[in-house]
Amino acid sequence: MNAEPERKFGVVVVGVGRAGSVRIRDLRNPHASSAFLNLIGFVSRRELGNTDEVQQISLEDALSSQEVEVAYICSESSSHADYIRQFLNAGKHVLVEYPMTLSWAEAQDLWTLAEQKGKVLHEEHVELLMEEFAFLKKEVVGKDLLKGSLLFTAGPLEEERFGFPAFSGISRLTWLVSLFGELSLVSATLEEQKEDQYMKMTVCLETENKRPLTWIEEKGPGLKRNRHLSFHFKSGSLENMPNVGVNKNIFLKDQNIFVQKLLGQFSEKELAAEKKRILHCLWLAEEIQKYCYSKK
Repeated sequence: MNAEPERKFGVVVVGVGRAGSVRIRDLRNPHASSAFLNLIGFVSRRELGNTDEVQQISLEDALSSQEVEVAYICSESSSHADYIRQFLNAGKHVLVEYPMTLSWAEAQDLWTLAEQKGKVLHEEHVELLMEEFAFLKKEVVGKDLLKGSLLFTAGPLEEERFGFPAFSGISRLTWLVSLFGELSLVSATLEEQKEDQYMKMTVCLETENKRPLTWIEEKGPGLKRNRHLSFHFKSGSLENMPNVGVNKNIFLKDQNIFVQKLLGQFSEKELAAEKKRILHCLWLAEEIQKYCYSKK
């Protein structure tokens, strides 16, 4: 990616919330990967006109334009699948913020469509580019897990827009799968107090070696965004996360990975392993959702 780009891929950003705004900033700044990309405009349901000299264009124009070759999907999770399908059918490469869909079967269908169209479909996972994850990866390598837990707390989140908690919290699930391999579901419960905007999801998982992992998502007014973890190994324990530094430019690092895929710099083996992990996490999220609903 250090070479001078022979061509630039025209990009449109769909959705200009927090993630979309960061994507536009990175595309407009001089970075190694941004040199391969040309920001054409953004798509939004709101009439915003131009923001920071970037023009708003209609969805129809973005889909039909020969200039647009790439779509960044940064809208609410509930709309991801529809946008991905439209842009793939229009012959565009797609980068989508996680979760790519709120259904495992739909994700499989979209991956098949991307392969049929010969296009890159990339699901962002900035949580794997964080300093905390790099620290954890080093800490757990070669160690024999006995049991573990991961609790995430945050303010309320609208399920209609962002999906069931196992989907909106899929970055935590991705951490556990990336650290300990494929997991199976033992049980799950969902406690809700809708009038108070409070919910707590407790999931009991198991590694392939039958080691228990507990994942808890707790969201409500006044709850600070925080992660609490506890991993017990035969050789010792890891309780909570030390301060391992500031996460810098994680969306830009994700863009670098996406551009490498556009340029064909990832092996088939690497792409297949990533796809397998993403689909496994989406499958687990759906199984958790089914289990919780079956208990209601």
